[in-house]
Amino acid sequence: MGRVTELVGDEQATAGEVAFYDRLRPLAASFGSSGRIRRVAVVGNQPLEPSAVRAERIDSADLVFRVNGFRLDDVDGPAAVGRRADIVVFNRGVRPTPWFFADYTERLYLMVEPGRLLWENPKVPEFWPADLGIVTMPNREVVLPLGEAIGADPRAGGQWATTGTMMLWIATRLFPDAEIDAAGFSFVDAPEQTAWQHAYGDPSAVGAEHRIDLESVLVRRWIDTGRISYQR
Repeated sequence: MGRVTELVGDEQATAGEVAFYDRLRPLAASFGSSGRIRRVAVVGNQPLEPSAVRAERIDSADLVFRVNGFRLDDVDGPAAVGRRADIVVFNRGVRPTPWFFADYTERLYLMVEPGRLLWENPKVPEFWPADLGIVTMPNREVVLPLGEAIGADPRAGGQWATTGTMMLWIATRLFPDAEIDAAGFSFVDAPEQTAWQHAYGDPSAVGAEHRIDLESVLVRRWIDTGRISYQR
């Protein structure tokens, strides 16, 4: 399985990034299933065929990341993507699914807000539970370095990575010594797509702010170098 042993190419973290992730790491680790985070599952929202092996691999990880309008396996349904969600990475435009707020007191919610670089209103979504806190991810330590890594310019060009790739980036930065199992990122095999098919809900267009062809290059490099293991 994938183990992060060194950063690839120009992905070397700055001192500011290292300090940020060092502060966040104990909080993130506290939501895991064990005291030591040795293996992390990072799951996107691509519709996937049933696979008990994949689902077990995800649910047996020490920590499981989900993104935006995710779905989980139903108790009486086929196993595909598992039933755990420890950390949820989302943006203000999220469309909550039936699983998004389930057991929310047992999860950590991390909000990315790249649109704040240009135009986004810094409001908490109206549907947000009053007793649920949010950790906002700083653009300087998360969005901008990832943009540089994929060759996009969030500040001047108005282009940034998808929330799914941000989730994967955050997970690898938080736990650089852990094995990373990723699944459900459709752009890995289809970087030319212009619409998203979701595991739950209607399809939606790939936003003009995203360059998923560049994201595919980055993630495929991680797969090829063994930085992550991709579960199809």
